Formats: sequence, C-alpha cells, structure tokens
Amino acid sequence: MAWYLIKLVVLLPLIALFAWGSLRLAKRMEGKFAMSEGPSSGLRIVESRMLSPSLRLAVIAFHDREILVSTSKQGLVLLGDAPARKGGSDD
Repeated sequence: MAWYLIKLVVLLPLIALFAWGSLRLAKRMEGKFAMSEGPSSGLRIVESRMLSPSLRLAVIAFHDREILVSTSKQGLVLLGDAPARKGGSDD
C-alpha cells in the first residue's frame, strides 16, 4: 500500500506538469502550422480568439476587407465586415 502511495505522490504531479506543458506548447504553436500562403494569396487570418472550447472568433483579411466570423462545430457565421485597416496607427 505504501509503494502505491509513493508512486501516486511522485507520478501525479509529473503527469499534471506534462499536461500543463503540452497545453502551453499547443497555445504557443497555434498559428505556426497554418497552411502557407502564396505570394498571390488574398486571404489571411488577422486575429483569432477562443471564446469557449467550441466557439472561436476570427478576423480574416480578404482583398482589402476585414471580415469577422464566428466558427463552431456547426460551421461559420458572418458577423460583420469593414474596410481593412492600413498600417496600425489611427492618426
């Protein structure tokens, strides 16, 4: 019984550390493995944010427009669109 408790005390935090580390690594590498864009590609994901485990908001740049969409297991929903922002500063 004591051997079981020793293994539990040692391995349970180790497993929790591996799970936490894999989640951190997945979050960091989230955008790194997207499909590569060609030079003539007019489509680009500007920003993406998780709202819940099954719901995500994304801003997609497409031919001088920015499109806000919601993605879920049911599909995509267009929420709005606007002219693309130039640069990043509003003077």
